[in-house]
Amino acid sequence: MTKNLKYKSLLVASAMAAALTLSAAGAAQAKGKTEKCYGIVKAGQNDCATATTSCAGTATKDGQSDAWIYVPKGSCEKIVGSSLKSGK
Repeated sequence: MTKNLKYKSLLVASAMAAALTLSAAGAAQAKGKTEKCYGIVKAGQNDCATATTSCAGTATKDGQSDAWIYVPKGSCEKIVGSSLKSGK
């Protein structure tokens, strides 16, 4: 590998590491400003696993009662059909 190519590879790897670090920090910071809101997701749009599915994006129907998404704190109770608790 030429010296120039090694430098470019190092630069790209550093940029990717920085982007991943900033993304994780932003998610951790947003956690205190958001809440889980159940029963309002579109099929395939849930944020994480449910009682009946194994991972994010696996809700099988719109409004699935045990599927949730993060919403700004205080807004879930304002949405028709939503709940702060799972409808298992």
